[in-house]
Amino acid sequence: MSKKKVTFDDIAKYTNFSKTTISRYFNNPDSLTLKNQEIIAQALVDLDYQENKLAKVLANGKSEFIGVIIPNLFYHYYAEMLNQILKTYETFGYKFLVFVSTDNEETERKYIQELLAYKIEGMIILSHTIPSRELAACNIPIVTIEREDRYVNSVNTDNYMGAVQATSLLAKSSCDILLHINSDVPETIPSYGRILGFGDICREYRIEHELILQNLGKSYKETEDCMQKIFEYIKNKYPGKNKGLFMANDTHASIMLNIIFREYGTLPDEYCIIGFDDSPIAEEAIIPISTVGQQIDKIAHEAVSLLVEQMNELKKRRPKPQNEIIHKKITPVLVRRETTEKNL
Repeated sequence: MSKKKVTFDDIAKYTNFSKTTISRYFNNPDSLTLKNQEIIAQALVDLDYQENKLAKVLANGKSEFIGVIIPNLFYHYYAEMLNQILKTYETFGYKFLVFVSTDNEETERKYIQELLAYKIEGMIILSHTIPSRELAACNIPIVTIEREDRYVNSVNTDNYMGAVQATSLLAKSSCDILLHINSDVPETIPSYGRILGFGDICREYRIEHELILQNLGKSYKETEDCMQKIFEYIKNKYPGKNKGLFMANDTHASIMLNIIFREYGTLPDEYCIIGFDDSPIAEEAIIPISTVGQQIDKIAHEAVSLLVEQMNELKKRRPKPQNEIIHKKITPVLVRRETTEKNL
């Protein structure tokens, strides 16, 4: 037999409170005394009450949903970041509606309108398509991760420090030439700090270096083709030299390692490789890859936490407007593995 659905009437009779008081417990619990909150909470347990989430959304317009837009699931960084964001449900209790961007502005705008139609309470944006000024005009709390963020709150890795760590390790690994392989990143993107840090450390150590900045593709096949051409270029331009490769991310590092491994059947002593992210692919590679750990779990937690702070503020009777944009930086951690250790 199906259980009888417990209503506000039932809870009111059980506690001797009015239905208005029970409603206040669900929608504005701080308006009740702690003792009365405890009485109602115990009644819910005794009556085996199951909350009607849809009714709650219709009543107060709060969905307890957060929208997430990520560029793709090709880069292991984004897949792991999404995984860590979803894990925060246990801490904060918010659910997530996720869209994967196609780098098409109009499509992404449709995604945002779709999310707003579902009465989401906030958004986490990792895609680079929509300018932050336009995102801020959505008039809901927004936190971005590793993208242009002038007009919205953000949580990013200290990319410059990460590049300093990576490049310094290669400079100390008996490398004759250091190369940073990356997309041609705009200065407004936080990851541009990787390019700056690489150049500064190379100049400080007075070590020969080269920046290889180009479109590296949006799929495994496209990226592998680009990396194959870059490998041939490096091999032919710097024969006999110990080469230190600072890759933009672990996905690129893994692809380059596979290309070199297919060429030689191993990773020769003349090659050192370090990636960026510390996504699972780096540790699980055929030869574990040194990397700069972005502390993805911490970034995800900080992003959701910052968003929840904003959303909770808006639920107050007299919310305080945010006076300044918040940009949090998370310190990266150098992770040494076999692709850089052989020459130390």
